[in-house]
Amino acid sequence: MSAVRPAHRVTTRHAQAIYPFTTGGGLGGRGAFIGRDASGGAFCFDPWVLYDDGLLDDPNAIVIGKLGQGKSALVKTLLWRMLLFGRRAFVLDVKSEYGPLCASVGVRPIALAPGGGVRLNPLSARPEEHAQIELLRAIATTAIGQRLDQTEAAALREALRLVRSREAEPTLPQIAAVLFDPPGEMASRLQTDPGRLAGDTRRAALALQDLCEGPLKGIFDGPTSPGIDLDARLVVIDLHAVRDSPAVGILMACATAWMSAQLAHTADPSSDARGRLINVADESWKIIQHGGLGEWFQSNFKLARQFGVMNLVVLHKLGDLQAAGDAGSRAARIAEGLIADASTRVIYHQDESQIPLTRELLGLSATEARMLTRLAPGQALWRVGSRSFVVQHYRSRIERRLTDTDGGMRIDAR
Repeated sequence: MSAVRPAHRVTTRHAQAIYPFTTGGGLGGRGAFIGRDASGGAFCFDPWVLYDDGLLDDPNAIVIGKLGQGKSALVKTLLWRMLLFGRRAFVLDVKSEYGPLCASVGVRPIALAPGGGVRLNPLSARPEEHAQIELLRAIATTAIGQRLDQTEAAALREALRLVRSREAEPTLPQIAAVLFDPPGEMASRLQTDPGRLAGDTRRAALALQDLCEGPLKGIFDGPTSPGIDLDARLVVIDLHAVRDSPAVGILMACATAWMSAQLAHTADPSSDARGRLINVADESWKIIQHGGLGEWFQSNFKLARQFGVMNLVVLHKLGDLQAAGDAGSRAARIAEGLIADASTRVIYHQDESQIPLTRELLGLSATEARMLTRLAPGQALWRVGSRSFVVQHYRSRIERRLTDTDGGMRIDAR
């Protein structure tokens, strides 16, 4: 006979830990409807509402999932539904898959390609001198592939000030021209002579020149193209044509600079801009693998609460972020910082090989980690603050058309 175990008396508050995904209450009915949780209740989500209720430390989110599990469909339907609530969205699209959503909203994607006729001047997006200097140095660092020395950093600052005094909208070619042939006044401010200054900053000048006249010619080499509406409720920057370029990280950062300027404008009490903004960065590891841009991107990530923005990072697996740099490197620390600064984590099905890293970086329990290998397509583990939910995502017929990315694999395209 088996021994009878003694009874154990416990409160319902502690007993609910036996069933972590079914006994807890939901997040409330405010926000965009996502689907149903494991208990059958409606699951709604709005980071601004949850932050106001004290359930989130920040509005940032990370969505992780293998191909075909539904992460792309979730992001698009979340944007579609949030737009109905008066929110705005900015998307860096490296796969050219947001066209149907743009058409439904009544906007057109902004396609960036060499010789494509659309120019993006990153310096025009940030009118404040200190913000332009910060971004200019980050771009130069990435274009060079190494950290700037003190002379180069100071010369970029003085070159920008000189161009700003002459031009209404400074551009990268103008900065490069000043570095190649610095005037005496600029050299004097740096306690040197023009010839020596030109030699000391030639590396930065050549890097900026190649950015404007090399493989990416026609994208950064002039003022921003007229007619681009950054005040639209949905702005999609299509980077598909340059997704395999080594400089795609610079493109993503420059596009993000536009977004940052919009956020600063929205945060200005005197501004007429309204609504919160969702910033979607797909394959953002391409930004953080570059030291200068990674630090700049992380600083923008940390400003989420100040600007009222939901940074939404989309990944196949956390190994993508970790691959941005060797263990202990600056890029690896930046990647880990982005994860730490995201209070909402949405994890779709993961292979067994990814479970240890996912559990370690996200602080999952053993039960949550085991759950990841059993999730069906469309199901995800939502970690919202300190709470966990298994949620089945629902889409309407209209949303299925907006989010379909499998059309090319069907025998009957109808």
